[in-house]
Amino acid sequence: MFDLLMSADMMVPDPDGMADLLADKLGVHKHERWRQAFDNHPYIAHFLRVHKSLAVSPTRVEPQWHLDFENPGDPMFHEFLESLKDFQGRHRPMITHSVVLALHGPKFDTFVERLMRRGLEFRMAQRTPEMPFDRLWLGATPERPRYQPTVDGGLCIEVMPMEPLQMPAETFSVPPAQPRDAKPGDMVRVTARGFLVRNLNETLRKCSVNLDWEPSGEIEALHREGYCRATMPFTVANSASLDIIEPTRWDSLAGHYLNNWGPGLYYIRIGVTDLKAKAEDLKARGTRFTWVEESEAVGGGSLIRVDPDQLRGQVFEFEEC
Repeated sequence: MFDLLMSADMMVPDPDGMADLLADKLGVHKHERWRQAFDNHPYIAHFLRVHKSLAVSPTRVEPQWHLDFENPGDPMFHEFLESLKDFQGRHRPMITHSVVLALHGPKFDTFVERLMRRGLEFRMAQRTPEMPFDRLWLGATPERPRYQPTVDGGLCIEVMPMEPLQMPAETFSVPPAQPRDAKPGDMVRVTARGFLVRNLNETLRKCSVNLDWEPSGEIEALHREGYCRATMPFTVANSASLDIIEPTRWDSLAGHYLNNWGPGLYYIRIGVTDLKAKAEDLKARGTRFTWVEESEAVGGGSLIRVDPDQLRGQVFEFEEC
């Protein structure tokens, strides 16, 4: 259904400092041209890359924050954002401003028409000189711009056309683009974004009935990890998946996180060419992590879990790509 998970985002009060921290602690690539800030849209966002080629890694890592200033570009967004904070929990370490999904132009048009035909709640921002394209949020309306999970089951989804992202043509090639001259330990792409929910079946039902979005396969029961997982796919092969997760044990990592902080964002998982080499790179950077020898989450392979305290509460993982 959807073409691309645009970014793995995180709302943090100091996005500039967070971009520096991610570059220092993980080796994520940053550039001043990838920083976005507009006077009439008061926010700061960094669209960081784990690989410099967007064709290889089209899903970016996005630390961002919205400033408490007048917002003439989208005067209703502040109220919407405050409702998102209330919905997710203001003390939650990982809060999304929206899980941003992209659709090619004709598919975007069809998607909006379907929402209208089904009488589903959504809100669109006005087009502005800074952002002369459409952006759409589910579960809110212009007259009631506070988020409700009635349409997307609590996933806080924003949808936009693909074209403003100006992705290179190779992003859509078959077979998908691969890194050139990769060295051991190099990051390849964001492979998955985790999202915790309390009722997986209900979230999937709403995605199916309202959005025509289905998991790529059966729901997986990962007993050692202590959760069930549905993998939501995208047509761009190198896009990260959205992993929707319901904990099945309170004493698992996912169970603890859900019961500590509630539903919402979970891990950002990055694929690398040589996991042991990446472990050595993290040690050289002074980045604390746990090495998991065998993890169901990545098909029984090894996994690196970075200590969230190193990254202001954000959960990052690395897997062999």
